[in-house]
Amino acid sequence: MKKLMSLLAVSLLAVLLVACGGDDNANEGQNGENESASEGGEKIIRAGIGLNQNHPQYKGLLKFKEIVEEETDGEITVETYHSGQLGDDRTMTEALQLGTQEVTVPSTAPIANFVPEFSVFDIPFLFPSEEVADEVLAGDVAQDLLKKLEEKDLVGLAYWENGFRDLTNSERPVETIEDFDGLKIRTMENDIHLAAFEELGANPTPMAFTELFTAMQQGTVDGQENPYATIYLENYFEVQDYVSDTHHVYSPFVFLMSKEFYDGLSEEEQQIVRDAAKEAGEYQIKLNREANAEYLEKLVDEGMEFSEISDEERQKMVDAVQPVIEDFKDDIGAETVDGIMEAVEQAQGE
Repeated sequence: MKKLMSLLAVSLLAVLLVACGGDDNANEGQNGENESASEGGEKIIRAGIGLNQNHPQYKGLLKFKEIVEEETDGEITVETYHSGQLGDDRTMTEALQLGTQEVTVPSTAPIANFVPEFSVFDIPFLFPSEEVADEVLAGDVAQDLLKKLEEKDLVGLAYWENGFRDLTNSERPVETIEDFDGLKIRTMENDIHLAAFEELGANPTPMAFTELFTAMQQGTVDGQENPYATIYLENYFEVQDYVSDTHHVYSPFVFLMSKEFYDGLSEEEQQIVRDAAKEAGEYQIKLNREANAEYLEKLVDEGMEFSEISDEERQKMVDAVQPVIEDFKDDIGAETVDGIMEAVEQAQGE
């Protein structure tokens, strides 16, 4: 009887050891970058984004991983997850607040659910160029917005770039403000975007990003608006015929870290992740701008018809959406709106 009990105990121990060992490879197969992410490091950063592995955003995340692991001699390791493997932007941001995830890099629009002042970046036609956006985002008002995130258990380490959002549709070329009339355009679930497209004469339809391709394929909506990189990498050219450089919104990404995790780092480690987020951001922005020019060419090669908006027509669009700014100014925060718009004017004048 004792021998039987001993054999059972040994068998049970073996099963437990196998079960525990299985966790080491839990991330293998999700993406190839994580094979050694759980080995050797004392601290692990799980970094997730919604876009796929070919997007410049993910390549920026890999650069962040490279810098952090090198600068900490492997004491901090970074696991990278693309294509919404850890959830959508809001889900991942909430996971940062709870301390169950360490990094995500959402657009500013979903961040406005946590800090309303970030809605300032949803103001249509706010930035006339990438150069003006760069200067404003490096300035005091935009940097102060990052500091507000700490009140929500988040740390904003740097601005990255999603880029200018442009219009595609399957109905007709859009070259003038009149061409918007009646188009069913998918937008994010964002009141400012909805109001802006209504002022332009379109019929905006809020919808989750994951539902968009099928909605365009089935004709539920006529079109959508996103940067060229997203349009190409999500294969929207398969269900859309026309693309226009409306440049109606410039959308930054924000590199977010869990405050709980950040506070648990040493001062030296905090500086390393801050510097890495900024350096990787510069790399990501460079890749993003190169990619957008390249992807527009590819969209045309795939058969999409490109329409360039003239300065005169763009100004008509700018004038049409002015009521939106006044309607939402107090909701965003009048001080923030005035500060950002003043910074834009200063950047344009230099």
